[in-house]
Amino acid sequence: MSGSRPMNPAATKRLAPCPSSPNCVSSLAPDDAHRVDPIRFTGDPAAALAKLRAVIEAMPRAAVTRSDGDSLHAEFTSWLLRFVDDIDAVVDPDAGVIHVRSASRVGYSDLGVNRKRVDAIRAAFASAR
Repeated sequence: MSGSRPMNPAATKRLAPCPSSPNCVSSLAPDDAHRVDPIRFTGDPAAALAKLRAVIEAMPRAAVTRSDGDSLHAEFTSWLLRFVDDIDAVVDPDAGVIHVRSASRVGYSDLGVNRKRVDAIRAAFASAR
């Protein structure tokens, strides 16, 4: 992601910053090691969040555990060791993006799992109707 991006103060307050460990990514991270692109949308923000929810719920071992007017929280459980990763998303209607944060609950390195997950969610969102 290059250049400056608009920062929604509400999103900044609602998405926790990533720790220094390499097991977290966020569209609001100030450093390249943790930063991922937000999910872009056009149209109604509520419809975009509903679409994101459907994308996540269609993924293996995923469960949306909380969703309100402009945000959601989901948990992904790994197949073998049953580790849980958390993903949080907050709609920024002014910027036309959904800011995301995906992080492992335990361990130091996630071997890129959270970054790959957000990339997969972004791709599925872009291709979903």
